[in-house]
Amino acid sequence: MNKNKRVKVGKRFLLKRVVDDSGVSGTGYVAMGIEWPSGKVTIEWIVGEHISQESHESLEDCMAIHGHGDHTIVEWIDRLNTRKI
Repeated sequence: MNKNKRVKVGKRFLLKRVVDDSGVSGTGYVAMGIEWPSGKVTIEWIVGEHISQESHESLEDCMAIHGHGDHTIVEWIDRLNTRKI
């Protein structure tokens, strides 16, 4: 294995709801997710009775559905999306 090789990895993020228009998820951190090197996104809801996961073609698609206008913020956990192996 080449120890100096850099590979792309997913970038983790949290979805923080500032205003809950629907009254379902509440405010604060409502989901965690990962943006894969392909640009696709997987999120897991971390609030509510029934925790679930879902996938989207892009972060933009995810936010179009779950962003509630400007009422949801993406907070990145990972700064880089490459790692040395």
